[in-house]
Amino acid sequence: MIEEHFAALSEAAGRSRSWAPKLRDWGEHLALVLSSGGRLLACGNGGSAAEAQHLTGELVGRFRNDRRPFSAIALHADTSAGTAIVNDYGEHELFARQVRAHGRPGDILVCLSTSGTSQNVVAAAKAAHELGITTWALTGPSPNPLAALCHEAIPVEAPSTATVQEVHLALVHALCTALDDALGVPT
Repeated sequence: MIEEHFAALSEAAGRSRSWAPKLRDWGEHLALVLSSGGRLLACGNGGSAAEAQHLTGELVGRFRNDRRPFSAIALHADTSAGTAIVNDYGEHELFARQVRAHGRPGDILVCLSTSGTSQNVVAAAKAAHELGITTWALTGPSPNPLAALCHEAIPVEAPSTATVQEVHLALVHALCTALDDALGVPT
């Protein structure tokens, strides 16, 4: 069973090389947005929430070397707002309401979902579109509603949630690498 997991991960990771041009474009776009005072919002549930928070942590902190901090918010991380939103508006509004509160035209929303069907993540992407926010998705196998809705998506074709999440982490790091490259941060 362990060998099967590593084989699936190796196969999915091998396909990730084809996403390098898209990630480079995302990194360049993100550099322009963040350098001009925009922000990145990120959302996901469960393990995808952890990946979203990992991404925002790399942007507020640093990835490889020192650089200025950037505005990046993992939408699940504000537990007081989140529990109030779920209580007053329902779980489907958890991220969408925060997108409406924190997002501005020109910002970027990164949506992570291993299934691509998480209703609260899909609702966040819809709210982002209403505000003129660019939406990118990291999902599991396509087709799925989130990948179809977002401006751009990278669907990870893998047989298990665990493998999708592991590849998502590699994609988060690749995006951070592309951002640092675009900013000229030394390696």
